[in-house]
Amino acid sequence: MKLTQILSVIKQAISGKELDFTEGSIRMAVILLAIPMMLEMAMESIFALVDLYFVGHLHNSSIAIQTVGLTESVLTIIYSLAIGMSMAATAVVARRVGEKDPVAAAKAGMQAILIAVSLNIVLSIFAFIYAADILLLMGASQETATEGVTFTRIMMGSSTVIVLLFLINGIFRGAGNAAIAMQSLI
Repeated sequence: MKLTQILSVIKQAISGKELDFTEGSIRMAVILLAIPMMLEMAMESIFALVDLYFVGHLHNSSIAIQTVGLTESVLTIIYSLAIGMSMAATAVVARRVGEKDPVAAAKAGMQAILIAVSLNIVLSIFAFIYAADILLLMGASQETATEGVTFTRIMMGSSTVIVLLFLINGIFRGAGNAAIAMQSLI
């Protein structure tokens, strides 16, 4: 492939136009769906780096960095569950879209959102209540757990927003519009 062809494919992948993946090359469909997903994951990684950058400039930065690192480690477990649910939603929605049944696709997407939000609310409440214990379990010092409990509670309590982001992006990918998923992070 020539550079101009590659750039054309990238431009098409991030354009946000609705594409019909039920016809045409499977290889091209995979590429067009993968490009926005790769860019989306890269942007999500940048968010963690930005957190650490700003936290590193705080007065007690070693405790702050430890808190961010430990909290992000626990959030990774929650986000892994969300990614799994997102992949399931993508598959079910894509199947319904492929069957040309948008009503069933919408119902499947809504059911996935309801399940994910319900599960995440339970996990968030648990994590909010036991935030200090979670930090200690992850290896934080008592001082770090005491100082970092507020940050951990905020992050755990607001994880529903990120879970919804993963899930809604999965639903958009299943509907054939992976670019919207990527653009929602900008």
